[in-house]
Amino acid sequence: MNFIKVFIYQRIRHRPYLVKIVNNISWLFFDNILRLGVGLCVGVWIARYLGPEKFGLFSFAMTFTSLFGVIAALGLDNIVVRNILRDPNRACETLGPAAALQIISGLFTYFLILVAITYIRPDDTLTRSIVAILGSTILLKSSEIAVLWFESQIQSKYTVWVKNSVLLLFAMIKIILILQEASLIAFALAVLFEAVVVAFILLIVMNKYGQPLTKLRIKVKRAKILIKDSWPLILSTVAVAIYMKIDQIMLGQMIGDEAVGIYSAATRISEAWYFIPTVIAASVFPAILEAKKNSEKQYYERLQKLYDLVVIISVIVALPMTFLSTQVIILFFGEAYSGAGPILAIHIWAAVFVFMGVASGKWFIAENNQLLSLQRTALGAVLNVGLNLWLIPVYGAVGAALATILSYAVAAFFSDLLQQKTRKMFYMKVSALNPFDVYKRNI
Repeated sequence: MNFIKVFIYQRIRHRPYLVKIVNNISWLFFDNILRLGVGLCVGVWIARYLGPEKFGLFSFAMTFTSLFGVIAALGLDNIVVRNILRDPNRACETLGPAAALQIISGLFTYFLILVAITYIRPDDTLTRSIVAILGSTILLKSSEIAVLWFESQIQSKYTVWVKNSVLLLFAMIKIILILQEASLIAFALAVLFEAVVVAFILLIVMNKYGQPLTKLRIKVKRAKILIKDSWPLILSTVAVAIYMKIDQIMLGQMIGDEAVGIYSAATRISEAWYFIPTVIAASVFPAILEAKKNSEKQYYERLQKLYDLVVIISVIVALPMTFLSTQVIILFFGEAYSGAGPILAIHIWAAVFVFMGVASGKWFIAENNQLLSLQRTALGAVLNVGLNLWLIPVYGAVGAALATILSYAVAAFFSDLLQQKTRKMFYMKVSALNPFDVYKRNI
């Protein structure tokens, strides 16, 4: 590993900005790989301990709260980073209103969660209790300003230190809960306390190594500007959450919690890879914005390289998993979850479109085309709900996986063909899917 690191740095040391990007990607990959490893090990142990039905109920509650969690974020993530990069001297005036807006939206969203779960599961006290506990994490959303600040400075190592230290601590706590044969409520409380500790330490670290909290300024005018820029992204992220998470909610309501447990086992493996394009895109986003200022040609060359890279990685992940899905599921989750094998073999190919969607999302931000982003994700969300209503009663959880792939393909790929502004993105993605084109660009 040290040899590879030295080999890379010898070739880019004359480009300090690129060195900074590579360092940031390294930290983020370390963060996500550690979280993937620990999360899978502990998550699988929890799944085996709980069994498909209880694990399905817990997964349902987690998905339900995360579906609402995107509302609390207000689509501000990329907008905040972009504004800090555009005007570094007014970073405090961006971070302050962003935190205030997320506090307000967090309170409103938590109320929505409690109302919604009472409506759809009026007689299920356990599910309502778990959702109420997990939903409390949304009240801590404002602490994400620390993550956004360090991301804008390409210094994600600070957030990596914090999140992984707390992750390891609470992984041990969850193992103890398993050994003590704890209840579902205990695991939900562990998730909540983990979020509280992370939020608290993140703000301390930002105060010391980034922007002092005492310097943050909350200006109504600035808040209005943030909302004006982000409102299409609010709806867009809600739409994304719907077409990425609604399948588990609909499975739970239409078939039952056990089906959710089986399906969740497959998606735990399939979606574990989704951090890769997020890490890469977040790290190169500043460089893409810089290229846009200097040269349109360089700007699109960098975007094309980003598409090429994420497509190659997604295919490398999906291809072997197609043939080894059942063996992988049984290895990790046991025979009780063997029905998740065929689901994983299908669902894993959604990664191709997810990876492309994450990459092209940066183009929408750079071009300030949030409304177009909203249109394509809304189309994907509506299609996903419709396909789930049609396919789940016929094919069960496999139908949900098919609905996922089809809706992702429309939202992240085919929808670009419908608009003149995004048509260039469509052809760039087609080129990325063509191995001969990618080869020619790399020789």
